[in-house]
Order: sequence, then C-alpha cells, then structure tokens
Amino acid sequence: MHVVIMGCGRVGSTLARSLEDRNHTVSIIDSEPDSFRRLGPEFNGDKITGYGFDQQVLEKAGIRRADAFAAVSSGDNSNIIAARVARETFGLQQVVARIYDPGRAEVYQRLGITTVATVKWTADQILRRILPAGAEPDFRDPSGTIRVDHVPIPEAWIGHRTVEFQMQSRSRIAWIDRLGEGMLPTRETVLQEGDMLHLVMREEHAAHAYAVLEAGPDND
Repeated sequence: MHVVIMGCGRVGSTLARSLEDRNHTVSIIDSEPDSFRRLGPEFNGDKITGYGFDQQVLEKAGIRRADAFAAVSSGDNSNIIAARVARETFGLQQVVARIYDPGRAEVYQRLGITTVATVKWTADQILRRILPAGAEPDFRDPSGTIRVDHVPIPEAWIGHRTVEFQMQSRSRIAWIDRLGEGMLPTRETVLQEGDMLHLVMREEHAAHAYAVLEAGPDND
C-alpha cells in the first residue's frame, strides 16, 4: 500500500521507516526540510516540503493513489484540517490524526476521523502499568461499551476448557498468549499454566468477569 504522512517529527519519521520496513511505499510531508534528516539515509520514500493540508502538496505526495493518510504533525489544527481534506476532498477512508487535546479527539472521532489523543493515550498506558489488573482495560471502544483486557490465567482455571470460562465469566477470549505465541481458542482448547488471556467483554460485565477469574470455576 501507499501511505502519505504529514509531519516528520519523531512519530512521523518512525512511522515512515516502519512502513518501509514492511515493504509499503511512503510519501512524507513537512514544512521544515531539516526534519527529513530524522528519516536517515536508508529511507527511500518521497520527501515533500510543504503543508499537508495544501491540496497541491497532497497531490505531489501521491494522495490520489494512497491507501491511507496519517496526520502526525505537532499541531492539532493542522492535523485535523489535513485529515479532513484527505477524507472529504480525496475520498480516503483510512485517515488517522494525532490530537493532543482529548476532548477534541472525541469530537472528531464521532465525525468519522480516527484520532489518537496523545496525552490520553500516554496517561492510559501508564495507568495500565501501575494499577492492579482489571482497573484499566487495554482498549475501550469510543462508546465506552466494549473493553479488552489481558490477564494471566489463575491457578484455579488451569485444566478447564475455554468455553467453560467464557460462559461463566460472560466474556470472550479473543486470543491466548501461550509459550510466546498467540493462539485462537476453539471449543476444545484447555487452559494451561502460563496462559495470558485477552478478554473481550461489555463494560458492565467486567466486575463479574474478574470475580469469576478469582473465584475459580463453578462446578455445580
């Protein structure tokens, strides 16, 4: 795929190199030519000097053949304007904007522009590492209805089938990390020592799911 990136700061340059490492083509836009030095000598993509909300600059970056656009400059306004131009003028569906203000990010999310609220994301990452398991999910959908948590399998559940756990906990096991690899559970999968479960559940069922995890299986 071809990806156009606006902003060649630390996030933009890292994203550009990561995409190239995965054999995608990249055009990166920045108003400061010196910023392109962050890309290093190995970068083979196009470097476009200009503003990512300028339609002519976007044309030069190949926006019409692009599969995705990422606005990750240091300015919220610039990122949102550029994201809207890419989506509304050029019809791109895969558009992501980095936003520092969490409140504004939620507004644009509801308008159909995928946003990454930098401050909120960083705070959430720290919270997940300092609070007890279950206090903060790995992911919560924008409506706050669905959450994804990852939890180690308690000893009481070792040897029981995943389907049994799902029925009692009112959750779904999206996948299991087992011996360093991810696996999709089937109806016959048995939980083993060392398993890390990635659980999908409704927010109102979270307390029940963690209570079942701690209490162990109900064999009645």
